[in-house]
Amino acid sequence: MIEAGDIEEAMNAAAKIGDDALQKQSQGYFVPDSFTHGTSAQRMKWFNAGYATGDTNSCNTFNAVVL
Repeated sequence: MIEAGDIEEAMNAAAKIGDDALQKQSQGYFVPDSFTHGTSAQRMKWFNAGYATGDTNSCNTFNAVVL
């Protein structure tokens, strides 16, 4: 069951564990060409996609249509 604040906590976690955030924290800058797990913004986007639809297929980054 989701409680009040759970979504905010998930978004906060996604923001903190993106490759950009982790690299910036550890070395003071980030190198986009070295990203392997997505940026904070990408992680937040895909979490929201899955949460909004309730369908894990909607957050399948491997089958996403790139515009």
